[in-house]
Amino acid sequence: MWFVYILSCEDGSFYAGTKNDLERRFKEHRDKKGGRYTKIHKVDENLYFENFSTQREALSRERQIKGWTHKEKENLINFGKPKISAV
Repeated sequence: MWFVYILSCEDGSFYAGTKNDLERRFKEHRDKKGGRYTKIHKVDENLYFENFSTQREALSRERQIKGWTHKEKENLINFGKPKISAV
């Protein structure tokens, strides 16, 4: 099983990643042994994750999420929907 996850950083930014061991990867990010971004931006918490059968599916979803705005990621985390609805 593969996971796509979104972490929050102390500066208010989000980090999206993919891994097959979510718990271990979160610990690596917290210990500054994860991605380059989280070595600079201190990780606050794991906010969101989705699971996939294959790495290919997870990486595809990660690329999609990384292309979204901060607000779209925030909506996915809070409501399970990435897009801002028109009012």
